[in-house]
Amino acid sequence: MVNKDKKIDKTDGEWRNTLSSEQYRVCREHGTEPAFSGEYHDSKLDGVYHCGCCDAELFDSASKYNSGTGWPSFWDVVDSGNVETTIDTRHGMSRTEVHCAHCGAHLGHVFPDGPEPTGLRYCINSVSLKLTRR
Repeated sequence: MVNKDKKIDKTDGEWRNTLSSEQYRVCREHGTEPAFSGEYHDSKLDGVYHCGCCDAELFDSASKYNSGTGWPSFWDVVDSGNVETTIDTRHGMSRTEVHCAHCGAHLGHVFPDGPEPTGLRYCINSVSLKLTRR
């Protein structure tokens, strides 16, 4: 489990040595995996999704739903202290980027078009997640 009071600070070289090339591209370089290609986009397994870089708990399968977008989508986070958001203006648009509060990994984006009770759609790259089954 991640120590909530401590930020994880690794060099690029350390991240490259611990992550796959695709994890590094998405999580450290703000990439995106192709729609419908990720391991978890259609998963219905029960468990908790952790950060693939540092193991922080991010999303519960109970809040996962099929948004039809091709990426795992969640309507809520496990612990708001484990995720942070910033405004992403890359690609000529303004979106809200979601990243791990502990290691800074890029996870995806959050949009205000999700289901109740939050109305949010956390659209997350599978490669940035690791599922721990219950």
